[in-house]
Amino acid sequence: MTRVVVVGDLMTDAVARARYALARASDTPAIVTMHGGGSGANIASWLAVEGAEVAFIGRRGADITGRNRDMELMGYGVDARLVMDPERPTGTCVVLVTHKGERTMLSDPGANAALSPEDLPRDLFTSGTHLHLSGYTLINEGSRDAGLAALEMARHNGMSISVDCASSAPLDRTGAEPFLEWTNGVKLLFANIDQAKVLTGRDDAEAAAKVLTAWFPQVVIKMTAEGALWFSNGRPEPVHVAAEPVDKIVDGTGAGDAFSAGFLPPWLEGKPPAEALASGCRLAAKAIMHLGARPPF
Repeated sequence: MTRVVVVGDLMTDAVARARYALARASDTPAIVTMHGGGSGANIASWLAVEGAEVAFIGRRGADITGRNRDMELMGYGVDARLVMDPERPTGTCVVLVTHKGERTMLSDPGANAALSPEDLPRDLFTSGTHLHLSGYTLINEGSRDAGLAALEMARHNGMSISVDCASSAPLDRTGAEPFLEWTNGVKLLFANIDQAKVLTGRDDAEAAAKVLTAWFPQVVIKMTAEGALWFSNGRPEPVHVAAEPVDKIVDGTGAGDAFSAGFLPPWLEGKPPAEALASGCRLAAKAIMHLGARPPF
């Protein structure tokens, strides 16, 4: 199996799941949990649990949460290449989940915002290896140079590359044109419907995917309950796979990351797109039925 190098964000997620409708300016009973998060770290963890050889490059604080996240990644089998930041804390994300399941995230990138080109271990960027870059690394101005350097090193060494679009609101603030310019020519783009709309202005997933193939040879659009689709600039029609049924929605945080981790191994092995999509939907369903963004042991 192709070795995967993930460059991206490492976070601690504080997830508050409200039991009732939010009582603004007052108290609402909730279930609050703390666990590892960050799109890049989530994908690396799911990949490792699924049996892939994976390294994760990121930055953490010199704090107890950073140490816990480091040990957590190693426990999953990830080759964690984390640089310790002496000044900034490990990143934190407060995830507010309403009683209807809608999620709103308040993110403090912390040490992630200081990831630099010098933090990228050159020994990991080799021919025959795949780079997956978290879009947060490009969207965050502080880590952007590191993201661009990772893309350049991967291209120079003949690596295949995939990029995800991170989150629609910060992507919109950054702007579609710069993001497309930075990632132009990347082999595979992951986006959800909202992110695809930011990049193309199209509401329809198929229409957005077709537009995006002007920049990317292959595009995957994640459509939550409607499954996912894959489109290539060499095919007249997209490949669509329905979502896996779930018995109970526990927490949707990180389900999109799990999807990407499920999709990548069969895709890298040259399996048909439908098989890779089905693998992604299976892992996303598993994540939704599990408490938290990281995989269960």
